Amino acid sequence: LVKDVVDRLKKVNPTKTKEHVFENRPWGQFEVLKDSDYYKSKILRADPGQRLSYQSHAKRAEHWIVVSGVAQVTCGERVFSLKENESTYIPLGYKHRLENTGSEPLHLIEVQSGSYLGEDDIIRLEDTFGRS
Repeated sequence: LVKDVVDRLKKVNPTKTKEHVFENRPWGQFEVLKDSDYYKSKILRADPGQRLSYQSHAKRAEHWIVVSGVAQVTCGERVFSLKENESTYIPLGYKHRLENTGSEPLHLIEVQSGSYLGEDDIIRLEDTFGRS
């Protein structure tokens, strides 16, 4: 019975059977709060001293809202800090990076919007952890 449901879901929406709601990453973790056809929201935790890959996306833009901690953001040519209750917009196609240069975990809410919201829409330009 469960296998039949999963098999049907694979045919209708294969992404839902491959991506997890909660994922550990080398830099910290994220949890998907809402995943719809038009947007996806996540809570991210970047551990102290960690940074995500320098990347861009072909099919989505992102909004970042800092919940706690201090984020160092690279967006295009700009590098700036965001504190609790501050936010920024990462336009589609922009090269960007998120870093936690502080001593406490960084928590932020990420809202993605665009024509495709899968994790495989990450174009990694530079990565501390050797991912491509």
